[in-house]
Amino acid sequence: MAVLVTGALGCIGAWTVYHLLQEHETVVSLDVAEGGHRLDYLLTPEDRAQVQFIKGDISHYDTVAAVFQNYGITQVIHLAALQVPFCRADPVKGAQVNVVGTVNIFEAARQHAVSHVAYASSVAVYGAPDDYDQTTLADDAPLLPRTLYGVYKQADEGIARVYWLENKVSSTALRPHTVYGVGRDQGLTSDPTKAMLAAAAGKPFHINFGGRILMQAASDTALQFIEAARRSLGGAYAFTMGGDPVTVADIVREIRHVVPGADITHAENSLPFPEAFDDSPLRSSFKVYSTPLAAGIADTIARFQELLAAGKISA
Repeated sequence: MAVLVTGALGCIGAWTVYHLLQEHETVVSLDVAEGGHRLDYLLTPEDRAQVQFIKGDISHYDTVAAVFQNYGITQVIHLAALQVPFCRADPVKGAQVNVVGTVNIFEAARQHAVSHVAYASSVAVYGAPDDYDQTTLADDAPLLPRTLYGVYKQADEGIARVYWLENKVSSTALRPHTVYGVGRDQGLTSDPTKAMLAAAAGKPFHINFGGRILMQAASDTALQFIEAARRSLGGAYAFTMGGDPVTVADIVREIRHVVPGADITHAENSLPFPEAFDDSPLRSSFKVYSTPLAAGIADTIARFQELLAAGKISA
């Protein structure tokens, strides 16, 4: 079996590759970038040598199809995407990568008899908290995205539904909220991780938002995608990842618990996403991975301290 991971050089992608290698899977990476500093945080040179790296743009169908054909892909974890700031800066490129790229993955899967795809959606498909009467949203709450990134992710879910209806290519989408951990250095919600790195390095940091959020460890999120890729539910499903909402002030306190006196501050404005989701559908369908926040923050800071000491990362 060969597992294709698109966006493998990103944060969740790097953790996905790490866990797949721990389970001795054959891993094929497709990413537009080269090198991959996030993989360097997690993998040894020997680990990297086991991965087949292909540099390519998922918005080009021939590139995607060639990977399926040449490497005998049997499972797909599709994570490649441009995040909110990049979609806002270049909407056309954002649509090419996030929408056309997803069509290309599903079409290549169909053409090469791969019957199931796991892929990343996002809580950005939902509206702002004041768009809803309830504070805890169900998976089937109205999708009211307020960013182009969210619109693109909503389109991806529609693409997946049509590929099931017309071609019986099943899929499972996961909608993470605020992913944190080693390697999370880009995107709207990367500030809590940057604060952990700053604390590990003895530097000040200001988190540019406050309010209540759901924190999901990158390692857990990767394991959830692997779980989603291994078992089809016989349809096109989208699950919002849950957990217990915490305030950004709580996160700062946990960081200071690990690094007493850490100079971490935060703004008061909330993120434009609902703060709580009912994850019972996910829990009833799959094993759910959820590291307690205190343990996750402590582990992340410890990893950052090791990487700083080894000169592999800079604050």
